[in-house]
Amino acid sequence: MSIEDVGPRPQAFNLETETLANASYRTVAWSGEYLQVTLMSIPVGGDIGLEMHGDTDQFIRLDRGRGRAQMGPGKEELTFDQKVADGWCVIVPAGSWHNITNIGDEPMQVYTIYAPQHHKPGKVHQTKAIAAADADDEPADWSNQPGPVADQHA
Repeated sequence: MSIEDVGPRPQAFNLETETLANASYRTVAWSGEYLQVTLMSIPVGGDIGLEMHGDTDQFIRLDRGRGRAQMGPGKEELTFDQKVADGWCVIVPAGSWHNITNIGDEPMQVYTIYAPQHHKPGKVHQTKAIAAADADDEPADWSNQPGPVADQHA
């Protein structure tokens, strides 16, 4: 991959090429004051992970693969259930529990836009387990964050 998170400076890159080339669970591609772009690769049978961002809207687009998007008001109440594939997007309102599971036979390549910023700029997590164990993955101090609303993970 050739993308480097340059922080809140102007940036241009081929998003589809970089998304398809990303082999890591999560790669932070660009971090601005008000939003952030990450690239994700979800292995066959894997998932993004059931979670809820209390203060973060999220846009997710699939560039390769097939998935099952689930969302709802509670982790035991996922009332939205939609199969998605290459070219589809999933829009997650702040406060919604959500997950996307790879139901295809190849890695699911997605990019995500968070508003506001959600991860440490430039952060790369090779696997979901590494991401879950990372205690140093907070948004930058210079990013515009609302009040302290904690994420929740199932």
